[in-house]
Amino acid sequence: MDDLIGTQAPHRRLYESVAAVEELERAVPRLAGHRRSVSVDIDWAMAEADLGVGLPDDYKLLCELFPAFALGDFLLLGGPQPGTEAAWVQGTREELEIVAEWCADADSAVPLQPYPAAGGLLPWAASNAGDIFLWETGPTAPLEWTVTVASRNGGWWHYKGGAVQFVADLVSGALEPWGLPSVRAEVSWVKR
Repeated sequence: MDDLIGTQAPHRRLYESVAAVEELERAVPRLAGHRRSVSVDIDWAMAEADLGVGLPDDYKLLCELFPAFALGDFLLLGGPQPGTEAAWVQGTREELEIVAEWCADADSAVPLQPYPAAGGLLPWAASNAGDIFLWETGPTAPLEWTVTVASRNGGWWHYKGGAVQFVADLVSGALEPWGLPSVRAEVSWVKR
């Protein structure tokens, strides 16, 4: 039995990072109030070199513009902050161990593997209920990566859009939250 639920795609994929962040701010109107007045300078070159892969620009822009935050007491978003890049990479490596266990347990017709395997899954967010949100890395540029959702109930599915657009579509109801609860369009926590 295959635990793949299916694949969803946005009506129009947003490739421009600024457009994706603006779409998220439209979906979560009070998020804009937490936007930094000046974006922070994260050492992405060091983080990506240490991780061994470049990351999508929409995610990097989100991390530069906002502190870590949670939506609807469910979805936890955040990334490295200036001076914490090495610790963030280490935390990502620890999360990859969980992803490796999940991939080994997945009853999938298509083998799933964690990054750094070719096309491997790389985590970028999580829920407070144990769901994992990942990129399916691949031979394409990070801009083209697919989001994969690994739900705590064992099902998984794909979204053919970027991470920030995925969050906007999930919160706005533009996509079916297969295996996930509805996520309220409210900022329920912000790291100060």
